Amino acid sequence: MKSVSLALAFALLASIASAASPIRIDNPWSRATAPGQVVGGGFMTIVNTANTTDRLVSAASPVAAEVQIHNTSMDGGVMRMRQLTDGLEIPANGKVELKPRSLHLMFMQLKAPLEAGASFPVQLQFEKAGTVTTQFTVEQR
Repeated sequence: MKSVSLALAFALLASIASAASPIRIDNPWSRATAPGQVVGGGFMTIVNTANTTDRLVSAASPVAAEVQIHNTSMDGGVMRMRQLTDGLEIPANGKVELKPRSLHLMFMQLKAPLEAGASFPVQLQFEKAGTVTTQFTVEQR
């Protein structure tokens, strides 16, 4: 009985901590991948309700060996993607949209294809807000 009560207490504390976080994740999604495809993209809007800037410093998910924060840009008519090794700044009382052909997460070395209709967890690590876990839905776009 004690272990059930203790588990409920931890769940309640985690829920309260999530509710108190100044970071909100809106519309987290990923595009379905083809069989054999080893990378996938993750998109969302990160909203920071705090009066101070925060930074997304890393991400992790059980669907991939590694999750990187990327930016896509045009360079001489060629689309280039680069990893943001210093993370991604989220402005105070602002938001940053991660979308195709722009800022996004890269799920590297996928363990299985991302299938439309499925969902999976992603842990986002912020410099000040700490860990925020969200569920990404896989869409056929």
